Amino acid sequence: MALFARNIKVLTRFQARSAASITYKTFLQQQQQVFSKKYSTESLEERYQEKLLEKAKSEGFDSIEKLKEHQKEEIEQRKKQLNRIDPLKELEEYEQRMKMSQNNIKAAEARGAIDPNQPKTPFKTLDSFLKVDKIKDLSKQEIEFLWRARWASKENVMNAVVPREVFEKMLKNIKEAPTFVLPLPRIVETGSTEKDNNEQGMELHYVQWQFAGPCTIHCIITSLAEYKLHQEFAKPHTTFQFHQDLADEKRIVLMNGQVETDSNVSLQDAQLLLLNIQRFYGAMGEQTSTAKQRVKLLHDFSKGSQDFSVELLISLAQSMEN
Repeated sequence: MALFARNIKVLTRFQARSAASITYKTFLQQQQQVFSKKYSTESLEERYQEKLLEKAKSEGFDSIEKLKEHQKEEIEQRKKQLNRIDPLKELEEYEQRMKMSQNNIKAAEARGAIDPNQPKTPFKTLDSFLKVDKIKDLSKQEIEFLWRARWASKENVMNAVVPREVFEKMLKNIKEAPTFVLPLPRIVETGSTEKDNNEQGMELHYVQWQFAGPCTIHCIITSLAEYKLHQEFAKPHTTFQFHQDLADEKRIVLMNGQVETDSNVSLQDAQLLLLNIQRFYGAMGEQTSTAKQRVKLLHDFSKGSQDFSVELLISLAQSMEN
């Protein structure tokens, strides 16, 4: 027992001497060493410089800076994708608010869809209407006379001779935004027996561009209700064909259009749609603020931008300002 007490006393004196030998300065130095081992003050990039460079080279970049720039672009693209809206959903909600939805669905169901088993007929070229090899030596004025005469006795058709420079303005936007929507004024039946109590609404129409051949471009229009119901088998009510066969030599593009008789779209409706196709696709230029707004809205729709607005679409479509 005496031996145990003596050992305790010796141990206590040793601990006291050891504690006394650790000064405050020494303690700080020790803590600094521990901290530097656990928590490096160099940046992550400095610590993993070699690994980052390896990753950059494996992805085809010769520096870390180029890799970072590429990843920054990817992140921005992902942000844009996450922020995209579905313009068709916005339009559907508008139709429901304006009580147009039921009217449009009934009309769409009545027409039915294209039979998917129906064999596809070849598209018509300019040669189907005028023999190009016979008219190419004529003047522009003579060609225009023949083109208009070709359609003079036809019903529910339209035609035009478009200057090449005007069509090229449109073509740039057609390639970047091959789909769009346009409104047509319609009377909304409220169920009232008095006509004066009916309200005016907007029926929305889906515009699609197709590059049918090397010199032929189609603009196909269906009601939005029919497109939503039948998708790619929706029947177009109006088709415009643009023929570029003489664009280089004569600097003109010939256009013809057809309105289907089984639709609720009149020739006047189709003419209004054609006017707004020209305006929103930039055929009349972008000199005025209204013209710039139209083209911007076209691209907002195509990109699914949050800036797209149905109310602005209708306002710009109805505006008299070019």
